[in-house]
Amino acid sequence: MGNLQTNLEKYADLILRAGLNIKPGDRLMLYINQNSLPLAREVTKRAYQLGVDGVVNRFTDGAFTRALLEHGSETALTWVPDWQIQHDISAFEDNCHRLSIYAEDPQLLKGIDAQKISARSKATSMANRPVMRYTLENRVKWLVVAAAAPEWAQTVFPDLPVETAVEELWRLIFKATRVDQNDPIAAWESHDKSLKIHEKWLNDQNFASLYFKAPGTDLIVRLPAHHIWKGGSAKTAKGEKFIPNMPTEEIFSMPHAYGVDGTVRATLPLSLRGSLIDDFSFTFKDGEIVDFSAGQGEDVLRELLATDEGAGRLGEVALVSVSSPIYQSGVLFKNTLFDENAACHFALGAAYSENILNGATLTDEEKREQGMNTSMIHVDFMIGSAELDVTGRRADGTEVPILRAGEWVI
Repeated sequence: MGNLQTNLEKYADLILRAGLNIKPGDRLMLYINQNSLPLAREVTKRAYQLGVDGVVNRFTDGAFTRALLEHGSETALTWVPDWQIQHDISAFEDNCHRLSIYAEDPQLLKGIDAQKISARSKATSMANRPVMRYTLENRVKWLVVAAAAPEWAQTVFPDLPVETAVEELWRLIFKATRVDQNDPIAAWESHDKSLKIHEKWLNDQNFASLYFKAPGTDLIVRLPAHHIWKGGSAKTAKGEKFIPNMPTEEIFSMPHAYGVDGTVRATLPLSLRGSLIDDFSFTFKDGEIVDFSAGQGEDVLRELLATDEGAGRLGEVALVSVSSPIYQSGVLFKNTLFDENAACHFALGAAYSENILNGATLTDEEKREQGMNTSMIHVDFMIGSAELDVTGRRADGTEVPILRAGEWVI
C-alpha cells in the first residue's frame, strides 16, 4: 500500500480540491467518528492550507449509538433537539460545505430490536428533513467518502488478522478513489469526462421507461417526462462544481414514483442501520411495493418500509457497468458507498431534485404531480450483475439496448 501517511495526505488533498472544490473563504463541516479521525485531521490541516475560513465537526461514536438503543428510554430514543438541527442549518447558511467520512461497523447494531432501531431512525430522519434539503437540492457542496475501520475491515476480510485487514481495506479505498495514481486529480477529471459521455447519451435518448431483466428480476420503470440523468460531478444552485461521492461509477436518474411494475431481486447484501439484509426481493405495482421477502434481516427491512408512504417507492435508478473497478475487484464491501458503485441499483425513498427539470424550485405538490418521490429515507440497494440486461423504451415504443450482460452497449 505504500506509506499510509503519504496516501492520507493525497486523499485529503483530493477530497478538498477535486471532491468539494474548496475555495478560499469556504467553510467546512465534517461528519466523523473515532475511526475517521486520522483522515479528518489531514483534511482539516489541508483545508486551512487551501484558505478555508473555518472547520467544524459533528462527532459520533458507534458505542454511543449502541448504548442509546440498548438502554435508552422511549423518550431518549426519539429525542433530537431542535438546537442541533438549527446548528446544521446555520452552518450551511454560513457557507459551510459538508464532508461525511464513513468508517462504521456494518454490524454495529446486530441483535438490537428492529423496532428500536426504526424508532430512532424515524425520529432522526423526521427532524433532519430541513437539513437533508441542503444536500438533496445541492444547496451546498457535499461529499461522502470512506476511511478504513477495524470492525469494517474484519467484516470484509474475516480470515485476515485485523491489522492486515485494515491495510487491505485502505489499499482498496485508495485504488477505488484513484489516490494510488500519480496524479489523482487528473485521473478524476478524466473519469468525470467519461461519466459525462454516458450522462449526455441517456439524456439525449429521453426514454419513457426502462426494462430490467435478470434472474429474479423482471421490472418496468417509467421515467418522469422531464427526468434528467446525472453522473460524476454536480453543481450547486450557484453553479459551483463538486463530486458528491468518491468513489462514483454511476449514472442516475429518477423513476416515476407511481410507474414501477414487476419484481426485482437484490444481487448484493445491504448494510442498513448496523444490520445486514440479504437475499431480498420486492414486487411493485403502480410504483408501490406490494410484497417483499428477505432471507436475512426481514424485520429491519419491514421497519424501513414502514417509515412513511414514500419509503415503499423508488427515488433513484442508477446504471453501473460490471466493468466498474469496484465490481472487478470481486470484493463485497458491505458498505453502500462502495457496493452501489459496483452494480446497477435503485434507492427506496426520496428522489434528488437535480434529477428533474427545475427540481429545486418545484413545490412539494408539483414534485408529486411530476412523479418525484418524497420520503424521510433514501436507501440504495444493488440489483446489477453480469446477467442483467437494461433496455430503454421511447414514447413511440422504440427499444434501445443500454446494458447487455451488465456492460454498456454505447
